[in-house]
Amino acid sequence: MAQQLKIAHLDETAVAKIRALEKETGKHIMAFESGPAFAELSSDHLNKVQALEKELDAVLLVYED
Repeated sequence: MAQQLKIAHLDETAVAKIRALEKETGKHIMAFESGPAFAELSSDHLNKVQALEKELDAVLLVYED
């Protein structure tokens, strides 16, 4: 299964380094760290999630506890 990412929690020193690199490159940089694992779903549950996605016109992400 693909690795899930979440926004990294950085201290002010790390943030300053990223901001300096953004200034140097003229680009936006986002920092991520490993996040919770995606859930393994049965075919029935996957179908229900996909149906709800269609109904809501949204992307749903399902995680393990």
